[in-house]
Amino acid sequence: ISTESAARVAGLYASSTQTTATDTTTICKFAVEELRIAPNISTSQTCAANKPVNVTASLIGPGQTVTTSPDNQLASKVAVTYTTLQLIPIPGLLKGKATLYRTVQMRIRG
Repeated sequence: ISTESAARVAGLYASSTQTTATDTTTICKFAVEELRIAPNISTSQTCAANKPVNVTASLIGPGQTVTTSPDNQLASKVAVTYTTLQLIPIPGLLKGKATLYRTVQMRIRG
């Protein structure tokens, strides 16, 4: 639920303007704040591929690299990935760490 909430809040910020749609530094701050309840998120957490939290953000729609958006208008697309601490492995079900991933798309408002 926290990963889903992080993607939603980050998407709301990203959809403010075309400039904020790719502002991964601020998008990361919003996502990390929503994931603060997780045990492996520190107060100085940053987002990167080798960290517990990773975010990607892009502007999609007409005139962009990805030209399809839900309603053919400019939109932001934010993906949040959260990797848990090492968990107890369950053979055939859980390898020890879980990676949770959520993506949102929202029309640019500004």
